[in-house]
Amino acid sequence: MLRTRFPKAAGVASLLLSIVAFPAVASTADDAVVRTSDGPVRGKVTADYRLFQGIPFAAPPVGARRWRAPAPVKPWTKIKNATKPGPSCPWRLAPSEPPLGEEDCLYLNVETPRTTSSRLPVMVFLHGGGFTGGTGGLYDPTRIVKRGQVVVVTLNYRLGSLGFLAHPGNRDRYNGNFGIADQQAALRWVRSNIAAFGGDPGNVTLWGESAGAFSACAQLAAPGAKGLFHKAIVQSGPCGNDLLTRKDAERRAVKTARELGCADRKTALACLRHKPLSDLIGLYEAQVQSIEPRIASMPWLPVAGTKALPVQPLEALRTSSVPLIHGGTRDEMRVFVAQQHAKIDKAEYRRTVRKLFGARAGKRVLAEYPAKRYPSPALALATLLGDHGGKVGACSQLPANEANRAPVFGYEFAEPVDKVENGMPMGVPHGADVRYFFDSFHPGNLPAPPTALHNKLVDYWTSFAKTGVPGPDWPAYDRSTVLSISAKGVTPINLSAEHHCGFWKRLRPAS
Repeated sequence: MLRTRFPKAAGVASLLLSIVAFPAVASTADDAVVRTSDGPVRGKVTADYRLFQGIPFAAPPVGARRWRAPAPVKPWTKIKNATKPGPSCPWRLAPSEPPLGEEDCLYLNVETPRTTSSRLPVMVFLHGGGFTGGTGGLYDPTRIVKRGQVVVVTLNYRLGSLGFLAHPGNRDRYNGNFGIADQQAALRWVRSNIAAFGGDPGNVTLWGESAGAFSACAQLAAPGAKGLFHKAIVQSGPCGNDLLTRKDAERRAVKTARELGCADRKTALACLRHKPLSDLIGLYEAQVQSIEPRIASMPWLPVAGTKALPVQPLEALRTSSVPLIHGGTRDEMRVFVAQQHAKIDKAEYRRTVRKLFGARAGKRVLAEYPAKRYPSPALALATLLGDHGGKVGACSQLPANEANRAPVFGYEFAEPVDKVENGMPMGVPHGADVRYFFDSFHPGNLPAPPTALHNKLVDYWTSFAKTGVPGPDWPAYDRSTVLSISAKGVTPINLSAEHHCGFWKRLRPAS
């Protein structure tokens, strides 16, 4: 999820070929022990599943390894305890809060069914958090593992400046994309090790939500990820939106270094590596909550036009052979508008639209979305921004759906939440679907009994992981048609008609 807000850890999850020989699933007398290519690990075994947490997949990116591509793990020989998640990468719950996590954070978690007679599909989940927060250990995939009979991997990747600073003085090929490099290191670990856990390294689905979804889009365009996954699920992070450009990323990085007292470009990187961690996290994070209609207005983002990410995701999709599930929630932008703009009046609504889109284009937007048509000006603003989809939303999904050469299964999650924020009903906001897949590892957030909608979503996602098709009642994308999914049922809808996409397509050159 984008970093809308992280009030407490318990709430984050709710919004919020070098392959080893194929050993038997239980490779030792004790099936809580699995031998990886780096060393043996001992997890937790229950009647229904096996869980291995806190497995290192890359060397700690600390000291001289700040802002370098991940290095291999130092192997071990004694059995390593793998019964709790590793530290998260550094982040803050709020600007006033102390830092969470550690720089030594490149760990992943594997959950598998208790027993299986064949190699299972693998789903590698990339968490959300606006590229500035979150951790894989907050997502409990037990319901997916048990019902879908798949292996699920969750992981950490570097965040904020530590993951996405693109200083021009850095010659590492992953400069500006260290979080993307971490994700690829985890995928290489999966390729080499997942068979020992009962997974099929030849059937890997990369799955991300929000920042994790934009990460999946980036990996579709990244040469370093080629062949490491075979299908992708992109949840609330449209691949039709351009990521940050190298020029803008380097300009921002130089500004950041200057503000931190490292203005000399020749020595800036060494200077920054000596800065305390507290100086490097939480930078510009207020921008994560902005309603700017461009995802590139986010403070930290993968960087295109680089060696690690040569082209934008949309361009890469035109030659992609990776099947996709690609979609989002019906009211993606409501939570962002509610945080700062829930009480705007009609006059402020008009000023805000003109500021966001410019005077000329703003006039056309106001004519298309007059405040009087909506219960409040705030809802009008959230609706038009969600339709436009330049940050997250509907209409930027369509170019990606149409570009991808392999089948695309488009969807819109349409089950509302019972929540009002700052007096504004949330409808179906960004992140509303996450709780239907995951429970939180946090002890205060116990799993809710599964409903028919929980089961339907898990069945769709895991069927896609197994076969590349979500189900017989979900047709591939064609002519703006996607599947609307809610407790009331599933039905095809015309996404373009529902969200005024014809208007936004005509306006886009002006906006």
